[in-house]
Amino acid sequence: MYPEEIVLPMREELTSVGFKQVTTSSEIESAIKSSGTTLVVVNSVCGCAAANARPGIRLSLENEVLPSKLTTVFAGVDREATDKARSLMVPFPPSSPSIALFKDGELVHMIERHHIEGRPADAIAENLKSAYDEHCK
Repeated sequence: MYPEEIVLPMREELTSVGFKQVTTSSEIESAIKSSGTTLVVVNSVCGCAAANARPGIRLSLENEVLPSKLTTVFAGVDREATDKARSLMVPFPPSSPSIALFKDGELVHMIERHHIEGRPADAIAENLKSAYDEHCK
């Protein structure tokens, strides 16, 4: 577990742009299984989350079409919520950071850590914008 004072600025990079931080399995399950679209970010303290994932996610919100709900869990901190989110991302193996888009409770788009590492934020943003345009209308 990471101390809250370390992860707080990393949480705020997403919560400041409209993401709801969830910490329990029931909260994440409720968000994902409800109707509409839900973007779930498994946030992380790693360098690729700071340099690529969070900036790319923020840039992706500059799109005409967006998910109904923006949700985030923090790996290594929100264990219960993270474990539940990952269980709903099967068949993809657990990774952090990772980004999943659900539509009416079904996983429709996934970006794993290996798709984030070494990719610029704008490429991640474009990938997400395409997914929003396809699934969130």
